[in-house]
Amino acid sequence: MKLFRLRGGIHPEGRKTSSADAAIRALPLSPYLFVPLQQHVGAPAKPVVQVGDTVLAGQLIGAGQGNVSAPVHAPTSGRVVAIGDHPSPHPSGLSAATVTIEPDHEARWVDADLPADPFGLAPDEISERVGAAGIVGLGGATFPSSVKLKLSRRSGVDTLIINGGECEPYLTCDDRIMRERAADIVTGIRLIQFAVGARRALVGIEDNKPEALAAMRQAAAGNDVEIRMVPAMYPMGWDKQMIQVLLGREVPAEGRSADIGVLVHNVATAWAVQQTICLGRPLVSRIVTVSGGAVAAPANLEVPIGTPVQALFDACGGFHGAPARLVLGGPMMGHQLSHTSVPVVKGSSGVLALTQAEIGLTRPAPCIRCSTCVRACPVGLLPLEMAARIRSDDLAGAEAIGLKDCIACGSCSYVCPSSIPLVHYFNYAKGELMSQARSRLKQEATRKLAEERTARMQRIAREREEAAEARKAAKAAREAAAQAAAKTEVAA
Repeated sequence: MKLFRLRGGIHPEGRKTSSADAAIRALPLSPYLFVPLQQHVGAPAKPVVQVGDTVLAGQLIGAGQGNVSAPVHAPTSGRVVAIGDHPSPHPSGLSAATVTIEPDHEARWVDADLPADPFGLAPDEISERVGAAGIVGLGGATFPSSVKLKLSRRSGVDTLIINGGECEPYLTCDDRIMRERAADIVTGIRLIQFAVGARRALVGIEDNKPEALAAMRQAAAGNDVEIRMVPAMYPMGWDKQMIQVLLGREVPAEGRSADIGVLVHNVATAWAVQQTICLGRPLVSRIVTVSGGAVAAPANLEVPIGTPVQALFDACGGFHGAPARLVLGGPMMGHQLSHTSVPVVKGSSGVLALTQAEIGLTRPAPCIRCSTCVRACPVGLLPLEMAARIRSDDLAGAEAIGLKDCIACGSCSYVCPSSIPLVHYFNYAKGELMSQARSRLKQEATRKLAEERTARMQRIAREREEAAEARKAAKAAREAAAQAAAKTEVAA
């Protein structure tokens, strides 16, 4: 089938060879697992266990709240030793509500309700089971998958796309899961397709993953799942980019893929769906790439959620020397870690230890207005113009020319000959605009409270005046009655 042309994009050095041939291996349990209650887009989960409770692997420890949320489960059997704040894998570095479990190393699982025929389930029941399992987008977005399934069915989605792009340098976890677990992934794809009622299912895999392409094609043979090879470029792993190259459809600004009849899921998410529906296993572990020039033996590890990042580096032989930078995720869109005590969460695709040579820090020079960043932007924005407005504190102006549409992929920063950290400008501006919006909401709420207080005080004053008038009238009536009674008595 014809592939469609894309706008922008870059071709950074892949740096995948050090881990691409490392088969997935299980990481041994750490002494403690730190399971955050916020590992997804939306409201955090609410703890349903207490300190001292004994839990089983797969047992619910945090219930989802609200329409957009996801539950959290125990990665293994053991004892809850703490519920409270713990450093979280967030760019802010702040702590977050966390359930700490001490494993008992017995790996006792909760009883699973397995269907006799997974494809005999109703579509809504598949969505409900996916939601109850706490599955979120494992490509990094971490949006609750059940919400996407239900929305897609209501929207009449006609095409399901499974994203096997994995365009970020260093990361090979999706490549390995496609090589080693292709049959399970295809089953998960078919279940998702059935749940949303899509007519077609396409899998897009970059052409730099020949082994994954071969494994997926073999597993998909005889099934209504099409495996497509797409060009290796960044950010091919972005869902809108994959939709455009496979279908030629463009998601509107501030719109969703469901608006154009498409649902996109990551290959690891499809595997998680198969594990849940066919084996009754909630999302309690994920595949993580451990790589970077400072890592002694790069690897792909199956990691229980809540495992400290340090345990992953230890399992790979530690460091050659002190790393210059630690990154959670890929080098383009991941974020820097200040320490290794933070836990692996559902959205953690990789942990990197980079050397100074890999970082290649350069002092920024003035913008020469060469427009290289414009050609590289996959969204079709004007990075140099947005940055100029942000530098002059014209955040509204930057927003007016597309700041909200920026996906922070870092392509503009990567190609800039002046080494200007453009994406940092955009992230700063987005944060500042969000802060201003929160401030306006707070001011509006304060104004409403003040108005309500004024109205309440005025009402109370009126009620007091009315009560005083009523008392005065009652007193006058009593006095008049008393005078009338006295006159009657005198007359008698």
